[in-house]
Amino acid sequence: MVCPCGLLTRQEEPVPLKSISVTLSICEFVAGVSATLNYENEEKVPLEAFFVFPMDEDSAVYSFEAMVDGSIIKAELQDKTEAHANYENAISQGHQAFLLEEDDCSRDVFFCNVGNLRPGSKVALTLKYVQELPLEADGALRYVLPAILNPRYQLSGCPEDSCLTMKTPVVPLEDLPYTISMVATVSSQHGIERIQSNCSLSPIEYLGDNKTSAQVSLADGHKFDRDVELLIYYSEVHAPSVAVEMGEPETKPDSLLGDPVAMVSFYPNIPEAQPSAACGEFVFLMDRSGSMQSPMSNQNKSQPRIEAAKETLILILKSLPIGCYFNIYGFGSSYEAFFPKSVKYDQRTMEEALRRVKLMRADLGGTEMLAPLQAIYGGPSIPGHPLQLFVFTDGEVSDTFRVIKEVESNGQKHRCFSFGIGEGASTSLIKGIARVSQGASEFITGRERMQSKALRALKHSLQPVVEDVSLSWDLPQGLSAKMLSPEQTVIFKGQRLIVYAQLTGMMPPAESTGGVCLKYALQGKSFENKVAFSLQPKHDANLTIHRLAAKSFLQTKDMGFRETPASDKKDVLKVSIECGVISSYTAFIAINKDLNKPVQGPLLRRDIPRPFIFCAASMPRLRGGGAPLEASSCPDVLQPRMSTHYLGPDKPHALGHKKKKEGVFSPKDLSYDGQASSSHQQDQPGNSPTSL
Repeated sequence: MVCPCGLLTRQEEPVPLKSISVTLSICEFVAGVSATLNYENEEKVPLEAFFVFPMDEDSAVYSFEAMVDGSIIKAELQDKTEAHANYENAISQGHQAFLLEEDDCSRDVFFCNVGNLRPGSKVALTLKYVQELPLEADGALRYVLPAILNPRYQLSGCPEDSCLTMKTPVVPLEDLPYTISMVATVSSQHGIERIQSNCSLSPIEYLGDNKTSAQVSLADGHKFDRDVELLIYYSEVHAPSVAVEMGEPETKPDSLLGDPVAMVSFYPNIPEAQPSAACGEFVFLMDRSGSMQSPMSNQNKSQPRIEAAKETLILILKSLPIGCYFNIYGFGSSYEAFFPKSVKYDQRTMEEALRRVKLMRADLGGTEMLAPLQAIYGGPSIPGHPLQLFVFTDGEVSDTFRVIKEVESNGQKHRCFSFGIGEGASTSLIKGIARVSQGASEFITGRERMQSKALRALKHSLQPVVEDVSLSWDLPQGLSAKMLSPEQTVIFKGQRLIVYAQLTGMMPPAESTGGVCLKYALQGKSFENKVAFSLQPKHDANLTIHRLAAKSFLQTKDMGFRETPASDKKDVLKVSIECGVISSYTAFIAINKDLNKPVQGPLLRRDIPRPFIFCAASMPRLRGGGAPLEASSCPDVLQPRMSTHYLGPDKPHALGHKKKKEGVFSPKDLSYDGQASSSHQQDQPGNSPTSL
């Protein structure tokens, strides 16, 4: 199917998506979300609607259903190949069909197909998901409702069926035809101190005694100009806890959904330790692709992403310990290193690095992270100085799983600390590379918390290694715990640790208790944290803990539709379908066969537009003094391949952009999102951008 491309200069036909409404329920550090997409066909012909939208990569999507003319049609989670075939077959027979799936190339992009939407018909599609909320440096729990989906830079060979390669239309923000609303309920037994947001909210309304429950909603008229961020401050977030959830009674025992599952949350009281004698080798990988010139957000006077990343890097550089080693790489379509190899940190090398960081520009074209990572990992290690990698990027890559796999394969030799810069940074990439290397991730969306986040990441990297981490269980005879979460080998001071375990065997009588103990060693001393808990499982119709446990398992095994080893694919499919949690190998499919007669007539496709956020004034200009590039965001321009070069002190931008013929990119060299056509890409009709 061919998608319309380019910027829409005006709304030429009604858009079937009318509104998105979100109901959010946060209990302690777990969020349950129900999002409803409301569609209406105002045309005189049946439609197939296609909508691409972002999702936090930690989200466990477990339910999808359609409300059609008062009837609810629940979707079934199937093998993705089977779901696609069933959808196409249903459409060809004139049935209404609905498909929801995760993109093949990224865990944080979803797309939804609505097939055979009859003239005058209204449909409400509801998807539900749960996720753990990360803990910020200041103790806040952070929930983000993603609203920004940035264009992703396309490499040659990127699969054609990825929704990231499809040229879904974009419109100026003020012309976006659908709205979003959100109502959030927050509850904690420890009491709620305050709730903050980057968006306008209604006044907070406390619902319970001692401020244990509160409700707040997004102010009317919110457009998709930024991700919606909530910061929730509880009176106490450090208390360890264990929650045991009853399994699904109708499911066979010994299955993940059939057995009780325990969620264990520790906040280890790791003591202050003497700095390690091994300072470390600090390598900083800075995204210098064209999209980094885009502003951090749509707010007035919002600084470019590259400037925010540079400020963060400068702060860290000034705080490095004397005697360590460091180097800085910039990457785009090519990559550059400040020094041929890592140099010792002293006043001279620091000042030289700071000077050249200030000269950095977003001038290296596309977002190709794999090659510089391979160069960094392939370099010689420095004895006594373990590698600590810091990555600064807006995450606009299409080969997300390949990058994560490369980091994971080198996970034993380093830790990766990743910074997502600006609105819409890929959570799949930023969280993924930190998770597989036992590092930590941060998201920089505003200047107010940048300093604390940067220093927290540096402090983590300088901590002495916590060793011999283990979890032991004290359970009644006949009951055992099977770990579902990956083995934890690194714990940082001030970090929360969450693990999941499947309880197998005979559950004891009522009022029995169990215990779990976290043990670790630090600089030759042993420490342990214990917590006792009730073995009387609680019932939850949504099976929240089971879904989160399944997601934790899938994040370990599922490396994308094309990157997952064959040995793990079977486990991914089994757990995904058994627990009803979507994966890269599964999709939700719902078919409405209850129509009085099949839909007749030609089926027209309508691609739901995404907002065009960043103004043309922020675009980099073409060489030769041309006008700003007119595209959906700052372009990640495909550059001719170049080898790595050492930039001497007198040549801070020796590589820069290479000229193409006469030094100017013509409009037909650009696709809808400003990416230049390289030698391995064929120009497609209609791919050049149109003027706003």
